[in-house]
Amino acid sequence: MTSKVGKDLAINGDSAIALAWKQINPDVCAAYPITPQTIIVEKFSQYVANGEVDTEFVDVESEHSALTFCTTACSAGARTFTATASQGLAYMWEMLPITAAMRVPLVMAVANRTLSGPININNDHGDVMSARDTGWISLFSENVQEAYDMSIVAPRIAEHPDVQLPCLVNLDGFILTHAIERMTPLETADVKKFVGPFKPLYPLLDTDHPVTHNLMDGPLYYFPHKVQMVQAMRKAHDVSEDVFAEYAKLSGRTYHLVEEYMCEDADYIAIVLGSSFGTMKEAVDQLRREGMKVGVAMPRVFRPWPEKEIAALVKGRKAVIVMDRHLSVGAYGPMFPEVCAAATLDKEMPEMYNYIFGLGGADTMVSDFMSVFKDVSEGRADKINFLGVRM
Repeated sequence: MTSKVGKDLAINGDSAIALAWKQINPDVCAAYPITPQTIIVEKFSQYVANGEVDTEFVDVESEHSALTFCTTACSAGARTFTATASQGLAYMWEMLPITAAMRVPLVMAVANRTLSGPININNDHGDVMSARDTGWISLFSENVQEAYDMSIVAPRIAEHPDVQLPCLVNLDGFILTHAIERMTPLETADVKKFVGPFKPLYPLLDTDHPVTHNLMDGPLYYFPHKVQMVQAMRKAHDVSEDVFAEYAKLSGRTYHLVEEYMCEDADYIAIVLGSSFGTMKEAVDQLRREGMKVGVAMPRVFRPWPEKEIAALVKGRKAVIVMDRHLSVGAYGPMFPEVCAAATLDKEMPEMYNYIFGLGGADTMVSDFMSVFKDVSEGRADKINFLGVRM
């Protein structure tokens, strides 16, 4: 499959996602506004009002209602999208594991924003990390282009017959949602062909084949059904690789389960999520010019956790630095123990360090990321560290 890409745009991340949705033309969108996600559904509602899509757009009274409505619509047989952020995702929390357990492949954009309290509207990953165990596939974006691209690949992964799980598309609040960047979209016809028509499994409105959804599940069935979700997540690992490869042929843009930068000969590896991947690349470049062998990687796919790829990445390093933009109070950052667990696949683990940074939108500069590598290499780092905190 080859594609003629569209004309380059100057666009923010929220509007880029709305454009991807427009090109896909979902059947249903139900949403409630919340900063910094509001632009997504605001812009998409304009496409609906102008007749540029056939989507049934439903204004609901809360985020809990939004996800409930979307889960029901997707169960009925409609391709369904929504978006939220922060407290909105928290308000949906009751429905998150229910949606996943019902095996409906809806797609939700999450404009990552810290969870209150104290009250804060800026970026960190507290919202999505609080939802990481609910059974949703989770994709991360470094920039506006990737937020657009992940919005197109997400339904292909989620809707695959071997997967059938909902999917989160994460982009950092304000840093990507509101920042205007250069982006190259695809032609709408190519997007529609790539995504294809929605083929629901066991839809409620298929009256010739009656089914029931979300029944009471006693001990005899609850445990097996959860294991089936685990198996579906494992399938999503390989499906994601296949979809990324197909998308590369279409777009010329290549994505992987784990993105690596200057990691081939690196003695010290940092692992980070989201837009900070780009900032860390600059830190790596500067330290390379100083003679330090350092590299950085980003798990593009956070769920399913790419254990084998992470294990291969960290093998043989002097030290691995896990950069978490969220804190599990009383323990570590959420990604740190997962990287450590993956590293146990090899008999000889490198030294492992956890850095918590950027909570509540706290600025983290290139120089800060450079200092992380230097502190670790020179023996000044603790097991868990708080980068740039002013007490």
